[in-house]
Amino acid sequence: MSFGQAAAWGASDPRFARREARVRHGFGSKIRRLAARLPFAHELLTAYYCAFDYATPLRVKGTLLAALAYFVLPFDFLPDMLPLIGFTDDAAVLFIALRMVSDNIRPEHHAAAAAALDRMRRGE
Repeated sequence: MSFGQAAAWGASDPRFARREARVRHGFGSKIRRLAARLPFAHELLTAYYCAFDYATPLRVKGTLLAALAYFVLPFDFLPDMLPLIGFTDDAAVLFIALRMVSDNIRPEHHAAAAAALDRMRRGE
């Protein structure tokens, strides 16, 4: 499953629609740039595919989109450009969100994340 194939879930709440648009816009380019360097790239991609899965409950989608939006946004607690510590806040937010919704993450999400990460690392 590619980023473009991930389901658009179009919630009626404008907050969710804004988060979805923000994540879709910034996630693909940022993760492609950083895939080989981020130790939590697989978890980011798993969260992305779970968030855009039609079968994922709305509450779970909102939680994951908030964590992914934090990763995408250029302004956060620790700037991403700081060596070694720049992504620690992003990782912490992501792992907390994943822990909260772990029952909704399916093997298909992990498989899609692994395949996407493999393609990125090969330069496809």
